[in-house]
Amino acid sequence: MVHITDFMLGFTVPLLTFLVLFTTAARTDVDSQPQVIGSLEPIVAVLGDDVILPCHLEPKFNVQRLTVEWSKPDLKPDPLDPLSRVEYVHLYRDRQEVPDMKIQSYIRRTALFTDELREGNISLKIMNVTLADAGRYRCFIPKLKSRVKESIIYLAVVPKSVITTETPLRPQTPDPNETDVKGGRSNHGLWISMGVACVLLILCSGVVGYLLKHRREKQNHTKYDMASTIALPA
Repeated sequence: MVHITDFMLGFTVPLLTFLVLFTTAARTDVDSQPQVIGSLEPIVAVLGDDVILPCHLEPKFNVQRLTVEWSKPDLKPDPLDPLSRVEYVHLYRDRQEVPDMKIQSYIRRTALFTDELREGNISLKIMNVTLADAGRYRCFIPKLKSRVKESIIYLAVVPKSVITTETPLRPQTPDPNETDVKGGRSNHGLWISMGVACVLLILCSGVVGYLLKHRREKQNHTKYDMASTIALPA
């Protein structure tokens, strides 16, 4: 029985060490991936003004060689035209804008901060905002090696007459510490840690239970031997 106990301890300790190292490596890999992060709050713009839809990569990552797509996900192809395509608000590919695939109403009204692409800034500037510009925008990097390749930003457009000192615009820059499901840090590492913690707890409980059981059996066996010795005739 002692040999079995030694074997269990010798097997459990390396296993626990491996699980801890695996968890650390998994979390490090997830945390090191660049993730697309947009604004959690709606961006409010005044009709006729320029607006910036904030979106960036965290940690910083050079996307100058990658494709950056800005689109309106609520726009659907024409069901009467099976060959129609959904065009982009702004498309950056091969280090330049691709105007041929752009929505007509956005031509010459959008721009990226190309000098800041190397820092992971993929925010979109929309000039001379119209009421039709309101809605959801999708910031997407299709070839980014990450679990979080996109973010959704909502733009609200209001006439100048409704903007007063009592109804200020919301800030257009997102808090980098706040994240969501599509535009922020993934909870994958947290789930891995919780899963491994459960496994460790089960293993430890099993080992402790086995050792206690072995100890009780050993005590009972000792008592039985002592009782047998006392019962023997002199």
